[in-house]
Amino acid sequence: MSISNDAFHQRWRDNSRGWKFEDDLAILDAKEGRVFRQPGGHREFGAQRARYGTLAGFVGLCFLVAASGGVATAPNIRSWYVLLHHPIGTPPDGIFGPIWAVLYLMIAVAGWRVWRQPDHSEALRLWALQLAANAAWPPIFFGLHRTGFALGIIVAMDTLIIQTIRRFSRTDRVAAAMLVPYLAWGFYATYLNAGIWWLNR
Repeated sequence: MSISNDAFHQRWRDNSRGWKFEDDLAILDAKEGRVFRQPGGHREFGAQRARYGTLAGFVGLCFLVAASGGVATAPNIRSWYVLLHHPIGTPPDGIFGPIWAVLYLMIAVAGWRVWRQPDHSEALRLWALQLAANAAWPPIFFGLHRTGFALGIIVAMDTLIIQTIRRFSRTDRVAAAMLVPYLAWGFYATYLNAGIWWLNR
């Protein structure tokens, strides 16, 4: 496609005012034989970098929570946890880490998807609150050995997850669905916490 110099410079000025053109649009200057690419593609590339940079931030935050929980959990597995009476249905210790890794990734992606929506403040506030409750549980349960107090925290976490799913469903149903396995595991963890508290009170 070739256009005159005047037309080219007019479109270039229009583009500098914020008009968006297709990324693959190139304009050939017929007289000089040069190809000019609209700068809108650079802006789009920058926006993509920002979006995926934010995704990395969500993932990093969730795995930071996971790491902080691991600091409280790891030293107490063999020295305290294995000595407790456990309820029926308690899984092997090695299953918790891989499952939580997948769940934390899903939590992060769900939060990121909602962040991309225009009306996300309330939804992300609930998302942050449930993550805070999640982060508070391991130090209380494993670090302080306060199983009753930890039970109250995990029940609050379950409640916040339910509220977060409901709010996410108004904005992004896929994001809401991504939190359902997390809720199911939260219910299971609540059962285990309650059983340990009851059997070891």
